[in-house]
Amino acid sequence: MLLAALTYSFGASIANYLGKPFRTDSFWLGLLAVLLAQMSMSLLSEVFRLDVEPLAENETRRARIVIRNNALYISIAALSADAVIAFILFAHQHLSIASFSFLLVSLVLILSYSLPPFRNRGFGEFILAAHLAYVIPSIAYLLQADETHHFLTLTIPLTLLAFAYFIVMDFPTFATDRKYNRTTFLTRLGWERVVPLHHIFVLFAYVFFAISPALGLSLSLIWPAFLTLPFAVLQIIQLRNIALGAPANWILLTATALSVFGLTAYFITLTFWLR
Repeated sequence: MLLAALTYSFGASIANYLGKPFRTDSFWLGLLAVLLAQMSMSLLSEVFRLDVEPLAENETRRARIVIRNNALYISIAALSADAVIAFILFAHQHLSIASFSFLLVSLVLILSYSLPPFRNRGFGEFILAAHLAYVIPSIAYLLQADETHHFLTLTIPLTLLAFAYFIVMDFPTFATDRKYNRTTFLTRLGWERVVPLHHIFVLFAYVFFAISPALGLSLSLIWPAFLTLPFAVLQIIQLRNIALGAPANWILLTATALSVFGLTAYFITLTFWLR
């Protein structure tokens, strides 16, 4: 939820930098909508979790049904609230075709991540990353500006860093995932393939930042992203050492991956707001 709020602020910061009039009502309604969408994305995946996977420790059958039903009711209420918010924005003429399209994309990603037969296909990490780092900031920008802008290409490297973060999150639960036959990106491809791919995603994100001036983005806006490069290198080294058989410090690794994505988004967002 915090990361969703951060990436939403990033999208709004681009509109602010470009001199778009700040729409207070659109900003707060949009923020509420994306937070509800992100919450429903997490809860719906629990509703349709396989029966062999426990929802709570030492759960009874009745307790499982209660938890699942509550999660379903909350998810339906959250998505219904999103529909109401979309109608309010439309009534105030703040919902352009582009922003409405991205709201639909958000709904499609939520359902694809959560519902069978699409869930448990091994692409959940990418769907999460795309929703968090691409769709949400795009919605925030479009609610302020009504049309897309090439500055939104910055969501591409952020999506790659988010994807790398969710890949890292698969490693501590790898044994449990295999036990319950959960298909994640890691269990689907195997760590021998996933580790090099992780490195490529992280490095390509910074390569994209480096070539951004060729895409019309000033380096004075992008350079704060490179402040997290040492952490990214540390993340790669940590995962490489684990793949080579070194003792795993999962807390440090996940904290590093979270810092790389979160701080990169924060530094760029702060730069756009301040300029």
